[in-house]
Amino acid sequence: MGFIERLEKKIKVKEKQIEKHEQNIEKLKDKLDSGKITRAQYNIKKKNYETKIKQCDARKRVLQGLEAKEKRHQEELAEKKQKKKEEKLKKKGKK
Repeated sequence: MGFIERLEKKIKVKEKQIEKHEQNIEKLKDKLDSGKITRAQYNIKKKNYETKIKQCDARKRVLQGLEAKEKRHQEELAEKKQKKKEEKLKKKGKK
């Protein structure tokens, strides 16, 4: 498994975590509507979940940036290899 694949896997994990936290907020809303928790408890817990969502989203964006950077790096390496091959072929053709 290459570096890019690991990054993609981590991005998917972060997306799942964000979805899970959003579902937890919806569950809290249902509890509030049914009267099981107070508005204050709801706001406190919702704020905690929202901060977790922001943290996961920030981490996900960092991972996406790393993924893009790594892909550019791989493309540059491939171009360099191609240029070296072309230069070798030109040198052999001249001899």
